Amino acid sequence: MNPLTIKVACSNCNLRELCMPVGLNEEQLQRIDEVVAVRRKVKRGGTLFRNGESFTSLYAIRTGFFKTCVATEDGRDQVTGFQMAGEIIGLDGIVNDHHTCDAVALEDAEVCVMPFDRIEELSREVTALQHHVHKIMSREIVREHGVMLLLGSMRAEERLAAFLLNLVQRLHARGFSQSELVLRMTREEIGSYLGLKLETVSRTFSKFVEEGIVEVKQRHVRILDTDSLRRIVNSQQTCH
Repeated sequence: MNPLTIKVACSNCNLRELCMPVGLNEEQLQRIDEVVAVRRKVKRGGTLFRNGESFTSLYAIRTGFFKTCVATEDGRDQVTGFQMAGEIIGLDGIVNDHHTCDAVALEDAEVCVMPFDRIEELSREVTALQHHVHKIMSREIVREHGVMLLLGSMRAEERLAAFLLNLVQRLHARGFSQSELVLRMTREEIGSYLGLKLETVSRTFSKFVEEGIVEVKQRHVRILDTDSLRRIVNSQQTCH
């Protein structure tokens, strides 16, 4: 079944500052509007693209939340990332012209479809767009590098503290609270991403609650002591 598609204009989108380069003139914005011709809805649990599928487009998440994952040899799902509104998803497909993971909606979502050949074509004419695309790619590389460091040497508390700080920081950039968040992913998915067992994730959350660092009500998390979370993460870095 084809997902619903809707005509959209970037020039009047409230996420424009996050997705698109600033300082474009009217004509350039109009050119970008022509590239992003379509919006696509993905229901919770639905897949935006699958591992092995041909790569044709990048997707700007307009609303909703996604996880990217790959199936391991023993059939488990390994979560490789979480993406939220205002972020670009699908960059994994650029290297070999096919996607290397599944992108699954963790809640009802809507994305703007940006055909990559059109982006490349336009990037050659609008330097600001080319620079912006490079910046987005670079940000993903830096984030992945951060995750590798996280999984390489951090203890459970450090991993979870870094994860919560990163989520809050990304949400704050989108105008949300700096201390409250709703976890769209399960504890199990967090564990898969951080390389921790489900019990370890639950135990670490409980430890943070006991120490008065966070307040947890099901999926609602309130950070009571950001400095403590930062200290937990930084204690690891100062050890090296």
